Amino acid sequence: MTALLVLAHLVGAIVWMGGMGFVLAAMRPAAFAVLQPPTRPQFVLAALGRFFPLVWLSIALILPSGLAILGAAGFARAPVGWHVMFGIGLVMMAVFAWIDFGPYRRARTAAARQDWKVVAAALERIHPLVLLNFTLGWIAIAAAMLWR
Repeated sequence: MTALLVLAHLVGAIVWMGGMGFVLAAMRPAAFAVLQPPTRPQFVLAALGRFFPLVWLSIALILPSGLAILGAAGFARAPVGWHVMFGIGLVMMAVFAWIDFGPYRRARTAAARQDWKVVAAALERIHPLVLLNFTLGWIAIAAAMLWR
């Protein structure tokens, strides 16, 4: 049972972290290098529209599996790094919810009006938050692996 929980946890983390890595290192820079407005914000919005449901699915895997693993180990006996990972994970989930229900929702609303300048501005607000979450994710991984 524990192996399945760890697998679910890792699948969720790999999808979320891998997606953020791809967006930050490949997709966004390529979009800025090749595409011009209004095509660029349209493309980025469409790509995020496919990625964000995967993030919600990842959260649905990560949160319950992480809680179950912590509970099985005993919260008081679990390594400190696991608690750090849990706390950082909650912050990451809150940041993602802020992105999805804040600037991403504004971008989608503006796209429906074909107001591509507003879309681009909303998407620009997302970028530093994704950088924050990507950094927090690596800190959480390092804490869980190194802080025992």
